[in-house]
Amino acid sequence: MKLKHIDHIGIAVKSIEEAGKFYTDVLGMHIEDVETVPDQKVNVAFLPITDSELELLESTQPDGPVARYIDSRGEGVQHIAFRVENIDEALEELKAKGIRLIDETPRNGAGGARIAFIHPKETHGVLVEICERK
Repeated sequence: MKLKHIDHIGIAVKSIEEAGKFYTDVLGMHIEDVETVPDQKVNVAFLPITDSELELLESTQPDGPVARYIDSRGEGVQHIAFRVENIDEALEELKAKGIRLIDETPRNGAGGARIAFIHPKETHGVLVEICERK
């Protein structure tokens, strides 16, 4: 599998508007865009930095994955995403190595990416996403 770089770090927040103030007003970053991903019940704010970005993740529904994450762990880093050259090949390689996956096939993520998650039990408790962008 060819990892290119860290694509983004996902941060679960209760409010993009409130949490965004720290990143914009204190750190001087800017929110480039906010996108709703209905399938994942989430709003995503993109804050670019070099070849990567922060994603602020705000649940749109009380039963959404981000809302459940915040209920159990509080706000904070929810996942780290690595960009790969070819997500289909990466998933096949992970399966061949016996790695437990949350997503056996890629799904559509925010920003036009194709994404898949590796089960945190395989990564010592870290939710790892792999993504491919064209």
